[in-house]
Amino acid sequence: MKETLQHVEQMLDESPVIDVTETFERMKGILTELKAKIDARFELTRDPASPGDYGTHPQGPGGRLDAYAGPEVDWMVHSWLGNPTASFANLHLTVWLGPHIRVPHLGIALLVWPEGWFYQDYMPRTSLPRDGDYFDSYYTPLEADWLSFREKNADFVWFTSRTSFIRASLSPNAFCYSFPRAQQHLDTVRDVLHDRVDRWLEWVDEAEPVPADEQPLLAEADLAMRRNIAERDPANVMGVRYFGSEQTERLVRGLWGGDRTLPRPS
Repeated sequence: MKETLQHVEQMLDESPVIDVTETFERMKGILTELKAKIDARFELTRDPASPGDYGTHPQGPGGRLDAYAGPEVDWMVHSWLGNPTASFANLHLTVWLGPHIRVPHLGIALLVWPEGWFYQDYMPRTSLPRDGDYFDSYYTPLEADWLSFREKNADFVWFTSRTSFIRASLSPNAFCYSFPRAQQHLDTVRDVLHDRVDRWLEWVDEAEPVPADEQPLLAEADLAMRRNIAERDPANVMGVRYFGSEQTERLVRGLWGGDRTLPRPS
């Protein structure tokens, strides 16, 4: 099995500068489709503190970050950042559930640098080695599909982050691959993501409620994980490159809810 073992900025800087707007727009379209499914299931309100549009796209680097919350969703982020006319874009759709259930959170990211990259994971709400029943409910059923994808898609190259925290944050069945920007590969990514979102929505509908006295501790753990992942993401360096430290810090807070005005679900 081949492997990608480079920093994001290293891959970008060592590649030719090309216009990847077509791939970027296709990736945006995939996330829009997935968000529509999520919007249809949950009651969501856009947080007024969301950064919204920033930068000078399409003339130069830019982006948009929208964050949402609702009775069942602690924090949902739909965002992109980059400069597609100069080889790079980073897109996110992440849903952090409220503490009323223990279904794993949903994480999705797409990247073009100028090759393609995608990530999808179900972030656990407990220690997987400690909680065998939780593992068997949400992770054991994914093993066959995860192994099949890895064995059958030779053009998808496993991505190993050079940052140990990011490696530690992945579940055993995460997707984290680089791939050539061919149309058929984007179709494959789209199919995988739709399947994963559909499965996740079924889990949400079938979930047992968490006892009220256990919810505050779960909510606290969720927020700590979300903030750590946002603040420790090595790709934040691209935000600093394009927009400076102050704007990047604001965007990172947008990812974890540091400036939120909407209440957290109780």
